[in-house]
Amino acid sequence: MAKHVLVAVDDSTQSTEALEFACTEYPDATITALYVLDPGDFYAVSGVEGTAVANYDEIEGHHQDRAEDVLDGAREQAGEHGIDLETDYVIGGVSRSIVDYAAEHEVDHIVVGSHGRTGASRILLGSVAETVARRSPVPVTIVR
Repeated sequence: MAKHVLVAVDDSTQSTEALEFACTEYPDATITALYVLDPGDFYAVSGVEGTAVANYDEIEGHHQDRAEDVLDGAREQAGEHGIDLETDYVIGGVSRSIVDYAAEHEVDHIVVGSHGRTGASRILLGSVAETVARRSPVPVTIVR
């Protein structure tokens, strides 16, 4: 049985279902909800023009506030199951950050949500869940 479960959260229906799965399947484990701030999103909002550097701290602060809101929601959801959820957020590429976090924090199981895309949309958009499953040093459950 898993002792420390990492759940990737991003306020999507899929991540909500992943957290629900972790809370019901691993009620005795330490569960950590992780939100990843992708720095590419900071520039996507502002562009890479001269104003991007000036506004970077403000944009990053906005994304950190969003991360806290998502993690607050995850704590509430876990609380409905009587689970005292640990939360954290990191800045980096989503897939790599999830895998690295698991390796660095003695996580022994990862749970991620998936949109379940197939075909061209999966190829074009990539799959965080698939990449995590391929690179993870621990078992991964993908919830659809």
